[in-house]
Amino acid sequence: MLEVFFSSLLGIFEPTTLLTMLVGIAIGFAVGILPGLGGSVSLALMLPFTFYMEPVQAFAFLLGMLAASATTGDVTSVLLGVPGEATSAATVLDGYPMTRKGQAGRALAGALVGSALAGIIGAFLLAAAVPVMRPVVLALGPPEFFMLTLVGLSFVIALSGRSMVKGLIMATAGFMISMVGLDAQAGVPRYAFDQLYLWDGINLVALVVGLFGGAELLQLMLSKASIATKTATADPYAGMGQGVRETFKYWRVVLRSSLIGVGVGVIPGLGGSVSQFIAYGSARQASKHPEEFGKGSMEGVIAAGANNNAKDSGSLIPTIAFGIPGSVSMAVLLGAFIIAGLQPGPEMLTTNLDVTFSMVWITVISNVIAVVAAFLLIKQLVKLSFLRGTWLVPFLLILLSIGAFTANNNPADIAVMLVAAAFGVICIHWDWPRVPFLLAVVLGGIAERYLFLSYSLDGWTWLNDPIVLGLMAVIAFVIVGPILRAARKRRAAARAGRNDAAEVTQ
Repeated sequence: MLEVFFSSLLGIFEPTTLLTMLVGIAIGFAVGILPGLGGSVSLALMLPFTFYMEPVQAFAFLLGMLAASATTGDVTSVLLGVPGEATSAATVLDGYPMTRKGQAGRALAGALVGSALAGIIGAFLLAAAVPVMRPVVLALGPPEFFMLTLVGLSFVIALSGRSMVKGLIMATAGFMISMVGLDAQAGVPRYAFDQLYLWDGINLVALVVGLFGGAELLQLMLSKASIATKTATADPYAGMGQGVRETFKYWRVVLRSSLIGVGVGVIPGLGGSVSQFIAYGSARQASKHPEEFGKGSMEGVIAAGANNNAKDSGSLIPTIAFGIPGSVSMAVLLGAFIIAGLQPGPEMLTTNLDVTFSMVWITVISNVIAVVAAFLLIKQLVKLSFLRGTWLVPFLLILLSIGAFTANNNPADIAVMLVAAAFGVICIHWDWPRVPFLLAVVLGGIAERYLFLSYSLDGWTWLNDPIVLGLMAVIAFVIVGPILRAARKRRAAARAGRNDAAEVTQ
């Protein structure tokens, strides 16, 4: 097996294969920077071009594109507060505040290096995990998947700052939005108000682009200033070296986020947004300075960026091992298997093992090339954050509209984006957390489906399952932990106040 593993690396450097991969990386680089498009859109658009390619060349083209778009999706999230795709939303939370402080170079360096390291870690975990993941994933059922969705949501509610009640309210509102559209079980429209557009539910891309990017764009338009303040730092590029060093300083965050990305990516249907927010929440839980998260924490940027790349390797595992796509991008990639005449499953672990290992090396090399290219352009990209808002707003508004429109080619999605932008501004002004709302929208349909299947198959007996009970314990720890820490801080502050008062009286 080791001989095949290393011989597949040599196959990547065959001139035609290497050139095909570089073209894919270039396309993915451009697509990742454009808000709202994402890797799955680029894969779907480019899939027809693989008809006359050899299998390794086809996957070099497509996976190179996917890896590059995941890496550069963080660029607009950090610089402009606009998620490159839905799975880059967590990067906005700390990356954009750092840009507003004039630390865009530092944030981008951390996100990019974290992405590269996580991509490499994820790829080798893919190589190690493919032979053993089939029985593990098949052992999980709807109850476990339902509880995992609640674990993801509990992490985000715990990140709701000073008020977890606000986080819970926003999550409830997100669940209600997720119910708009046809009921998957009964086939009847819910909250559609006789509008055919709403039968398909609220478009997630339009919602994400508006809630984060549109809201920040409106704020920028109202301020008429640049995104970053030049008084924040004399040289915004000086932080690049610091960002690289901090990434290695927080190597535990990179490793943990990579493992979470691969672990959650393996589970079909949960998606990258869930994985990224779990990794972000985990980083905050373990941080010595959790109060900095959401205000410009380097740990938050690294956790989100690292997870964004590792999740794709995780979602490849069920796709290769038994033909179950771990994400939307992998569902599109299954088309490449069919075009290439390959059958996902045991054949990819035996007869076509060389193709499987080629995917591993393609993922590693593509991540490294994409990060190097981004570093070469980082100084030019950072300059965007110092342009006047009145110059940037028209251009960004066009990008936001394109990002919202291209998902379904429906003008109504632009209206959804604008409404979400207005809602985002209200949330910012009144200090209501947007992340629990977004993740509840993402998880609502998934949680409802798995709850329905769990009850249909086992009634309520699934609540006694050991794995389910273990996940319940995780949820309790995630929710109760911040409450206990806050109580300890209040007691410590009260003791300090009493001691100070005693000293004054003496």
